[in-house]
Order: sequence, then structure tokens, then C-alpha cells
Amino acid sequence: MATFQYNAKTREGEERKGTVDAPSLEAAIDALQRNNLIILGVDPVQEKTSFFSGGKFNFGFFNRVSQKDVVILSRQLSTLFEAKVPVVQALKTLVTESSGVALKEAMVGVLDDVNGGSSLSAAMAKHPAVFSAFYINMVRSGEESGKLQEVFTYLADYLERSYALTSRARNAMIYPAFVFSSFIGVVVVMLVVVIPKLTSIFEETGQTVPLYTQVVISASNFLRVWGWLVLLLLFVVAYFLWRYSRTQEGKRIFHTLQLQIPIFGNLYRKIYLARMTDNLGTLITSGIPILRALQITSDVVGNMLYQEAILNAVTSVKDGNTIANALEESKEMPALVVQMIRIGEEAGRLDFILRSIARFYQRDVDNLLENMVSLIEPALIIFLGIAVGGLVASVLVPLYNISSAF
Repeated sequence: MATFQYNAKTREGEERKGTVDAPSLEAAIDALQRNNLIILGVDPVQEKTSFFSGGKFNFGFFNRVSQKDVVILSRQLSTLFEAKVPVVQALKTLVTESSGVALKEAMVGVLDDVNGGSSLSAAMAKHPAVFSAFYINMVRSGEESGKLQEVFTYLADYLERSYALTSRARNAMIYPAFVFSSFIGVVVVMLVVVIPKLTSIFEETGQTVPLYTQVVISASNFLRVWGWLVLLLLFVVAYFLWRYSRTQEGKRIFHTLQLQIPIFGNLYRKIYLARMTDNLGTLITSGIPILRALQITSDVVGNMLYQEAILNAVTSVKDGNTIANALEESKEMPALVVQMIRIGEEAGRLDFILRSIARFYQRDVDNLLENMVSLIEPALIIFLGIAVGGLVASVLVPLYNISSAF
């Protein structure tokens, strides 16, 4: 997607200047003409890729818009529209309230485009890093149905549920990851700094050390000599695994393994099912056509296996089948989900049924996370106790033997 700077006039003769994102110059001109602008000039903008550009540092990672920022933005828009604040005034308010640089720039662009005659969904579509295809289609459906305020309420509620689900899963893993990382750091420091000093004592006294102490000393010697190589190999392997995970084949393998990991695989399945049903139910409630809703859901579900199952359902529904019959072909779809969707289709309450399934799996995920956290903590304590105890014993037992000999 390239950026083009334009100079144009409205039908009333008012000058308009700004930028437009488009895949080509022809597409940019077409987009401007659809907004009833008389084009005076369109030129491509040269992108600056240096870390210091435009008088300020440009670090893409730090300037990105977080999911939490979009959640807050959606709730603010919902509240402003519910208070009958006009779109332009609401956007001006949010521009002044936006704290992040990237979000503020996106909202300024949206405001300029809306002032220039563009629809809100079309203006947001120019900022895919902030507004997803799901978000844009929801806004577009609200514009077409005249229910923009209701749609932003749906959006805010959905994004809050999705963010809460993701945050709970992430936060549940922070404590075990921190403890395990700290343990690895302590072990490395002991092997590299402490053990070599004690090894010299054993060598001077000529004391015979037990086998487990010899293993610890060998690991210490190996890390002192080849530790840099091990660290380099870890970085190289991690880099190539990351690159491989970006390919279609690699993504499929990683997503398959993700669902097959003991204990965690079941958690991931429930998270994806909750996301799929919640997303699809929200889209249908907002008036998005079922085929388009399925396509959008496949983009945001987050796992290639579920994405393929939903896309196969799109093809099957086009051929005249029901969604339940289409999803039944996938082994990733539980019989409960398929049966509930079938009931929803037969009763004409598919949106209600989908939201009910989503609530069921969200509660299930909450319970699983609580149980996992309550089990992980004592398991970590036992593991750390055994590991640290073994390491300390491998040092203290020979020292005790030496002191006894004297």
C-alpha cells in the first residue's frame, strides 16, 4: 500500500489537500473521484525508513497501536454516538483525547477524510494497522443500516470481551514464565561463577567427588568455554524458527502443534472456539451477510486449522449447505458447537445461539486458567525445590566430606 499526496477541489470550489493510501496511482485517483473531488494533482509520497525522520525518532514497535487502545477508542465512540454527538465532533474530541502518537495520527487522518466527504468506514479502511477488516465491516454495516451507535456498542462490547480473554490467558502465563526464567538465570550464574571456585578446592584437596557433582562440574566447564556458542545457536535457531513460522507450511505446523500440546492444547481450542463464535455472532447481529461474516471470522480467528474450516464452510454454504453441515466436516469443530449451530439455524436464532456458545467457552477458559494457575504454582515450587536442592547438594556433600576428612 503506497501513500499519495493530493491537491483537489470540491464541487463548490473549496480546496482540499491531504494524503490517500492506495495500491497504485490509478486506485488513488479513483478513490478521490468517488469522494466527488476535482483532482488538481496527485504525487507519490517517498517513505522515510530511517529511525530519525521528520524531526522525530521513528520506532515502529513503540508507535504501534495496542489492542487496549482500540478497545478504549471504540467505547469512547460508542458513548459519544449514544449521546447524539455528530460524527465530526466526536472524531475531533477523540483526536484531542488520544494519547498514543500512532493512534492520534490515525484519528487525524480519519477526521480529515470524513471532513473531505469520505464515509467513516472508508476513512478507517486507510489505516489497517489500527482498524481490522472485522472493525471496518462492522462500521460499514452500521452506516448502511443507519444503526451506527448500536454497531459501535456491539464493537466495544466484543472488543472488551476479546481483550479480556486474551489478557487473562497471557497474564496466567506471566508468573510461571518469570519464575522459570529467573531459575535458569540463577543456575547459569552458579555454574559460571560459583561452581568454578569450588572446583578449585576439590582439585587442591584431591577429594573424590560423587558422580552428580562431576556432572555439575562438567556442565560448568562446558558453559564457561562454549557458553557463547550455545547462546549464539539459540538465537540462530530462534530466528530461523520465527522465519519458518511466517511461511504457510511453518504456520500450519506450529498451529497444529499448538492444539496438540498436552493441557495447553485444550485451552487454545476453547479460546479459538470462543473467538470464532463471538466474532460470528457479533457480525450477524450487526447485519453483515452470512458469507461475508464467515470470511471476516476466518481472518481473525487466529489459527490456520480453524481458518480453513471456516473457509471450507463458506464454499459449502455457497453451494446451498447449512453452516452446521459445513462445519461438521472439520475434526476441529466439537459436536456440541455443530449441534448448537444447527439448532440456531433451524430456529432462526443463529446470532443468539452463537453468543451463547461464546459465553460458554469463555467461562470454560476462565475456569481452565484458574485451575492451571492453582496447579502450576505448587508444581513450580516442587520442581524448583528439587532442582535447587540437587544443585546445592552436589556442592555441599563434597565440602562436608572434605571438612570431615580434616
